[in-house]
Amino acid sequence: MKQKLLCLLYLTLPICLVQAEPSSSDVFGNDFPKLDHLATGEWWKLGKSKGKMKKGYKILQSLEIEREKVIAFALYTHDANILKLTAQLYPLMPDEDRSVRLEIEKNGRWHEISKVNITYPGWSAHFRIEDWDSLNNHPYRVRHGEKASFEGIIRKDPIGKKEIVVGNLSCNASRTPGPRTNIVNNLKRIDPDLLFFAGDQTYRHTEHTAGWIEFGLQFREIIKDRPTITVPDDHDVGQANLWGEYGKKAKTPQGPSGGYYYPLEYVKMVERQQTWHLPDAAYKGPLTSGLSTYFTRLRVGGVDFAILEDRKFKSGPQGKIPQMGPRPDHINDPAYDRKAVDLPGLKLLGNEQLDFLSQWSEDWTGAQMKAALSQTAFCGAVHIHGRPDDRLLADLDCNGWPQSGRNKALREIRKAWAPHLCGDQHLAVVVQHGIEGHRDGPFAFTSPAIVNTVYGRWWHPLNDKPGMYPILKSPLPWTGDYEDGLGNKLTMHAYANPPADRSDERNRADGFGIARFNKVNRTITFECWPRFADVSVGESAQFSGWPVTHKMEENDGRKVVGWLPSIQFSKPNQVVQVTNKKTNEVLYTIRTKGKSFQPKVYTMDPHEIKTGKNMPIKVLIPEVQPVINPAMAKKISVSI
Repeated sequence: MKQKLLCLLYLTLPICLVQAEPSSSDVFGNDFPKLDHLATGEWWKLGKSKGKMKKGYKILQSLEIEREKVIAFALYTHDANILKLTAQLYPLMPDEDRSVRLEIEKNGRWHEISKVNITYPGWSAHFRIEDWDSLNNHPYRVRHGEKASFEGIIRKDPIGKKEIVVGNLSCNASRTPGPRTNIVNNLKRIDPDLLFFAGDQTYRHTEHTAGWIEFGLQFREIIKDRPTITVPDDHDVGQANLWGEYGKKAKTPQGPSGGYYYPLEYVKMVERQQTWHLPDAAYKGPLTSGLSTYFTRLRVGGVDFAILEDRKFKSGPQGKIPQMGPRPDHINDPAYDRKAVDLPGLKLLGNEQLDFLSQWSEDWTGAQMKAALSQTAFCGAVHIHGRPDDRLLADLDCNGWPQSGRNKALREIRKAWAPHLCGDQHLAVVVQHGIEGHRDGPFAFTSPAIVNTVYGRWWHPLNDKPGMYPILKSPLPWTGDYEDGLGNKLTMHAYANPPADRSDERNRADGFGIARFNKVNRTITFECWPRFADVSVGESAQFSGWPVTHKMEENDGRKVVGWLPSIQFSKPNQVVQVTNKKTNEVLYTIRTKGKSFQPKVYTMDPHEIKTGKNMPIKVLIPEVQPVINPAMAKKISVSI
């Protein structure tokens, strides 16, 4: 980049500078001339009044850093021997170098393995290293200039661990700035193998770079040393809610018309900062709007995570269905027809992601268990929004709408016997979804808000009664089978309501979640920890109703009516796929445990069985009739 040298007086010291980077209006357009302006153009001049910071510019103080500390943080993932790492820098002065180096320590010496230029706007630097050694830990450091450095450890893939531990977090309210000491210290004690931040990492709507740096400073001591997934949600791109509709233009930042309110170049910057370090996207090429996608898979320790974008493709409600509440996305009419809002043509994940999920469920390369990750819940597991007296029947911002799209997504996730992790709702819950009937779908864990100062939510049935078949021995009064306000079936296992009076910062039902994937027992355990808890105390410090444990196979809860032949493999842990031959529906594709497996089915239709080491490539039985008694089924030996 050719830049013109300028000499000026800055902070009373004469410095020879080159011309500043383009201003906000240059990169994002004239409609929003101050978008991300704390980190664009001549950013260092903003907010100054006689050497003091103007009111409203306090966040800018975090950007005026000593120059040897200009690397704010770094985060990474590695999958299939490809390392991807993003370093986030503070805004640079015009005369500072625009390149960043990545170094790895070997035998006590540092070796530079890559050098890249910083991407503007956003001040992020992106490294992609092929043929990565994932079998060993690697100390790393990112360097800028002669003095600036940020260090961490790129962990080896924990494939040998019996249990893979995932931190599940979301909704980091910017109204409460400052460190997240309790949460970070507790996460250090738990030492998760993977961190998943499900969205709303920042609520600095029009200043994402400053807000993103703020988030990174809060969590860099835990993210620097382990794989971390961050996916942007509505507030990250500056909106109260988001129905992306493939990248069309939204009419308002509330977003019910569908689309993105701020320019797509701003959205691209947000996604670049938060998701570039994820494994390469599964969908190649941009969408017709020009937006790219980032949905993909990440395998950590033998657990395969599908990372979804549940906002980008979703249809907006305004102008498509009648308004039946105070807002286009809120329904309060108890007599409305649930099916009438589930119109043909409405999208949730979109065909691109549904195709990806279908392929992901069949490919078990490097995987013993699977899970799906996205921003928000596939149901409306909330009765009260905002204030204790503000009851809402149906919220179209959740993934319970459109119902057909919700059911398509859950069927794909169910095929892999995978649970779902998400955030967004500010209310921690564990549910088991129902599709055709209660408890026939996957389990899901919605994490609490990291800091819940923005918007409280409560689970509180109107009749104050438990649902059908409440959870045995649960200390909570409202568990069991319910329908949400959109008619979706769910079974409530646990919820963490805040008190009606949320004035006490230490009692707002905020905190973080943990998901434990036990590869030996094939169980998944969900933990839910209050923000100010002490994890060293043990289970008693969790929210009431947790932990919640379920078996991997329970993520497909359909009623078993028949059995197929028992399969005896020559080698353990093979992949089996079962397809209904009458409907051509793939029921499930899973990795078995051990050398024997007897497939279960849900109708007495004829079925096909395929097997393989990592994918179902061999037709074992092209067509077989189930039997009611599993002991009466044939036994088949297979050499694989």
